[in-house]
Amino acid sequence: MWRDDLRGIYYIALKDMRTYYLKPPAISWGIAFPVAWILAFYLRSPRNFEELVPGLIAMTVLFSTTAAEAVVINFELRIGSLERLLLAPISVSAVLVGKVLGGAIFGLLMTGTVVLGSTIGLGLRPNPFGLLLVLVPSALALSSMGSLLCVLVKEVFEAQTLANLPRFLMVFLCGVFYPISAMPPALQSIAHVLPLTYTVDGIREAFLPGKITTLLADSLVLMAFTALFLLPATKLLRRRFV
Repeated sequence: MWRDDLRGIYYIALKDMRTYYLKPPAISWGIAFPVAWILAFYLRSPRNFEELVPGLIAMTVLFSTTAAEAVVINFELRIGSLERLLLAPISVSAVLVGKVLGGAIFGLLMTGTVVLGSTIGLGLRPNPFGLLLVLVPSALALSSMGSLLCVLVKEVFEAQTLANLPRFLMVFLCGVFYPISAMPPALQSIAHVLPLTYTVDGIREAFLPGKITTLLADSLVLMAFTALFLLPATKLLRRRFV
């Protein structure tokens, strides 16, 4: 059974990449939107652009992993293609993991492009192992969040609206543009229960030498977020088929 699940996860992720993610709308939402936002801040204060690079990378992970993840499941439930997947010997949890993996892989591809462009263009030298240590669990956590938001509602437009709320909340509260330590205590408390906070912190540490311990802590927290999102999403999706 587990072999069937692994095979199913692979082909579902591959199918979603070809059908949804490697398309102009998903690519533009995943890269162009964060880049445009960062450029707006750069034009306002061009002297400290290097300080915005971790935020740019974090925003790319956020928007690329949830570019289609927050609507794919409801769309396929609506047209009946998700039910057809379950005619194969594959579990509901494997279907969901395949969906999450597709979003995470796309997010990592888009983020890798931004990392290469920003580091080469600005001459930065991040720790490659450190970046991978934080970006992989970040992509999984944020893609899992998108799946959970998707199964919480029944319509595609509802999922899109619901997904925008945490996305923009995290952009402003998770240290992308403004240090969390300078925020009021109430906002700091909210920031520390949002996954993007640990993505931004981990990416910043990856650009500094000798911060592997902190990176490991951020990575573990992000993996915990992945489980926190996946478990209820699996239960909710299973109820849709009962």
